[in-house]
Amino acid sequence: MVQQFIVGHVGQPHGLEGFVKIHSASGEWEHLLALKEILLCGKTGEKTCVVEETRANSGQILMKFRGIETPEAARTLSGAALITGRERAAPLAENEYYIEDLKGLEVVSPGAQDALPEQTAVGTVNDVIEGGGGWLVEVRLLSGKTHLVPFRKEFFGDMDSEKRTIPLLSEWILE
Repeated sequence: MVQQFIVGHVGQPHGLEGFVKIHSASGEWEHLLALKEILLCGKTGEKTCVVEETRANSGQILMKFRGIETPEAARTLSGAALITGRERAAPLAENEYYIEDLKGLEVVSPGAQDALPEQTAVGTVNDVIEGGGGWLVEVRLLSGKTHLVPFRKEFFGDMDSEKRTIPLLSEWILE
C-alpha cells in the first residue's frame, strides 16, 4: 500500500515575503493548513522543507517555507509536487478511497452473490482517471484488453484491502 501521496502542487509566488500559492490535489485543503514539514519534488530534485507559515487567503492556500524569503526564490519552487505521508493526506469519508490504493487491485467476479462458489479473477485495476461524468476505472482484463468502467456502486463493490481485491458487480460492462 502506498504510504506517500502528492497532496498538492506549488503555484506562483504571492507577495514579497516568499509565500507561494498551493493547489490541492484532492480539492480538500484543511489538512494542508496543519503541515509543518513537506517533501517538495520539482525540477531541481527532492528536498524536505519546513513550513514556516500557512494561511487561507480568498479560497487559496498560501505557504511560506524556511529559507524562501523573496518572490524570486519562491518562483524556483513553482510546479513542485508536495508529498506527505498517508497520515497527513486528505482524510477519507466512508466509501472513499485513495486512487493509489485502487491501482493494482485484482478485479474479481462477485462470487457468492452470483451463486458462484468463490470469486474469480477478471483482471486488475490499471489506473483511475477523471472522466466528464465522474471517475473511470481502467480494468486490464486477463486477455490483455482494457476497458473503462464507471467507478460507481452499481458496478463495483467494496474493496477488500487485505486481499487487495475489488468485486465487479456487473460483468456485462466488459463485453
